[in-house]
Amino acid sequence: MITENQSNRKLELFEILAAVEKAETTEDKIKILRNNRYASLTDYLRCVFDETIAFNLPEGKPPYTPNREESYPSSWHKQNTKLQYLVKSKASDQLIPLRRETMFIGILEAVHPRDAEILIEMINKKSTTKGLTKQLVKEAFPNLIVK
Repeated sequence: MITENQSNRKLELFEILAAVEKAETTEDKIKILRNNRYASLTDYLRCVFDETIAFNLPEGKPPYTPNREESYPSSWHKQNTKLQYLVKSKASDQLIPLRRETMFIGILEAVHPRDAEILIEMINKKSTTKGLTKQLVKEAFPNLIVK
């Protein structure tokens, strides 16, 4: 079981979530989340489970061309800074909808294809990761979720 990143590289979001899914105990799941506490992970968790966060994007799956698994130019860790333009906020409200939607499609096309699918679930406020629940996230990061 993977509970820690054994190399110096950051695990991609899909790798962290796969490790959580494979973990057998709640304690192991919490350890995996805490050992990979990056803004990109905690932002993802908050976006999925915090009811106070809403997206300024249409629901569903946007039209995009997934990247190849073996070669993708960016990661969610880098693209995460654009999240402020996707959630309902002052920054997001200043963009015309087409620009915001194009930005999201650009993110999906830049990241690993499995991360792209996870991000689509995120904007639809869903997670298909078995064992990843709002309660688990609250235990791992007590102050992360407002509501």
